[in-house]
Formats: sequence, structure tokens, C-alpha cells
Amino acid sequence: MTVQPLPLRDLPADLDRDRLPQHVAVVMDGNGRWAKNRGLPRTMGHRQGVSALKEILRCCDDWGIGALTAYAFSTENWRRPHSEVDFLMTLFEHVLWQELQEMMRENVRIWFAGDVASLPQSLQRAIAQSVEATQHNQGIHFTVAINYGGRQEIVQACRTIANQVKEGILDPNEIDEALFSRYLYTTNVRDPDLLIRTSGEMRISNFLLWQTAYAEIYITDTLWPDFDRAAFHQALLAYQKRDRRFGGIKS
Repeated sequence: MTVQPLPLRDLPADLDRDRLPQHVAVVMDGNGRWAKNRGLPRTMGHRQGVSALKEILRCCDDWGIGALTAYAFSTENWRRPHSEVDFLMTLFEHVLWQELQEMMRENVRIWFAGDVASLPQSLQRAIAQSVEATQHNQGIHFTVAINYGGRQEIVQACRTIANQVKEGILDPNEIDEALFSRYLYTTNVRDPDLLIRTSGEMRISNFLLWQTAYAEIYITDTLWPDFDRAAFHQALLAYQKRDRRFGGIKS
């Protein structure tokens, strides 16, 4: 699906409106370190991280960026202490119920990428309700990657395609990149143009392995709770300086 351009509000003068990314993906790293640096429990870092995400979502909406995907919880994050995982699951659920009316007012359409069926039942209900309620909204397309792993996603797609071939539903000769993409969690949104990772880590951590094949990657030392409009502005400036050739050369 092509992301529709959104109306622009308060776009900084040094940004070229015609060269903005249509889809931004973010690896929201550094919540725990942000809290530790302040002598606070890690839970406070996660709460502040939610506030940062809300600000960047509104910023994308204001500046005409049609899609935002946020890496909220990976398949590897289950290895964290049970108390922290339980807190995160409760926080996700609370935020969804709390923010649903605001998403409706701001015309946000929310989607979830990942193995949602393995999440707590109450969180699954909140997810289903938010997707159903916002499905006809025409504003920014907001995807939350939760219980998500890029390798898991690719394996799941391969398994589904293999079963359809086995059952005679699908001819192997029909399998190409476009068809494969339709079996991914992100089938309803275009691939990201820009991938932002906070906290200075130089890896993508199993995030959107297929979809970020040609995304521009921007790494910042800023911890996610401190990633605000000014930091996002700098990321977009850096993006607009990139020469996106997609494997080709300039004529």
C-alpha cells in the first residue's frame, strides 16, 4: 500500500518537503540507561519512552510523514526479568486504552507487527479494539512492532507460502519479491525509507530485516526518552543529504 502524503504543519524551513521520507522506522533504544543515569528504576525510563514516542508520532503527522513504525518489544525481550516484562505488557495495554480516543481525534490508523497471539489475553483485546476502531482513519499509519522478530517473520512467511504450494493453491513460479512481501506482518504499508536507532548502538537487532533492504540508517547517541522534535529534525536533515541510488549510479 502507498502511504498517502499528509498535510504539513510547522515544517522547519531547512527541510525540503519534497524529499521527506514517507515511512520512518525507529529502534527505541536507551530507556533503561536513561533511567539509570538519573538514579531511577527502569520502569520510569519506559514511561518516558512512551512520551517520546507520542511526540515523534505527532511530529510525523505535523510534518507530512505518512507512516511510523516503532520497535516496542522484540521476541528476544522475553529474556528480560519477569518483573520488567510484566510491567511492559501492562504498560502497553494501559497506553492503548488511554490513547485510543486521542488516536481517533488525530485520525491515526494503528497496526501491529509481530506474534500478537502469544501476548497476554487482555493485551490482545486492547490491540484488537484499537485496530478495529482506527481501521478507517486516513491519517498517519502507525505500526507497533510487538513480540516481533525479523527472522521469525521471514520463517513464518516461508512456512505459509510452502503450505500453499503444497496444497496446490500457489504455483512456485509465481513467487517473487512482491508476493513474498504480502505474507509479512507489514503487508499493508510500504517499506521504510529511514531507519533511526537511538543510544548509539550499531545494529538493527532483528528489526524489519526484509523491509529495510534499502532504508537509510541513522544512528544517534541520544537515548530514546530524550529523542524529541529537535533530534528528529537532525535525523531528517541527515536523511535529505543522502544520495539514494538503490544500487544504481547517477547518469
